[in-house]
Amino acid sequence: MTEDKPHIMLVEDEIHLARGICFNLEEDGLRVSHFETAERALATLEFERFNLVILDVMLPGMDGFQACRAIRAVDPRVPILMLTARSEDSDRVEGLENGADDYLTKPFNLAEFLLRVKGMLRRSSWYRQDPVEEGYRFGDNEVFLLSYRARTSQGEIDLTEMEVRVLSLFFQKDGQAIHRSELLQSVWGYSNDTETRTLDNFIVRLRKYFEPDPSHPKHFLTVRGVGYRFSREGEQ
Repeated sequence: MTEDKPHIMLVEDEIHLARGICFNLEEDGLRVSHFETAERALATLEFERFNLVILDVMLPGMDGFQACRAIRAVDPRVPILMLTARSEDSDRVEGLENGADDYLTKPFNLAEFLLRVKGMLRRSSWYRQDPVEEGYRFGDNEVFLLSYRARTSQGEIDLTEMEVRVLSLFFQKDGQAIHRSELLQSVWGYSNDTETRTLDNFIVRLRKYFEPDPSHPKHFLTVRGVGYRFSREGEQ
């Protein structure tokens, strides 16, 4: 039935590209609603739920960065994949800082795009071992994975689907160094040979949320040549 198919919102004003994306996603058994402007997409988001948003940066009227912030205000959880024609690292960082979960630079490889979409659509129910939610405490923070929220020294925040996946893996492997490839594969569905700065920019985001001093992290630690390690107790 159509209702059982994951529903994707595509916000893209390049008609030929949008048609190609819609065709290939629908061939993969997905349902797609296409919008040429962020304003129309946001109006629909007020009354309809989506499993993934694919959002172009360069749009008429409200641009992708502004739209990303607006989408997060309406639906804090939905995964957002940004498409950008710009290759500058600052644009990718800006997208992730505005609440996006990943990005692809145009022109992109179709097979890679479809893999990325499938990876982001994976349901993150694997960490829900206990139906009774308990707050996971570390430092001055308390994280509630089942309700996608956290209490921090800066106040209460909503967590996105992808942030919950990353935190779940860190909490499960407290004290263990986790290789970049394992994080990228488990959370984003990337292949082992994928080169991306998404993970590093994501860690920056988590440090801003949870670290007393993000420039000197105590909980989300870099392990040189490997990846990252979470320390519940905190390290100086």
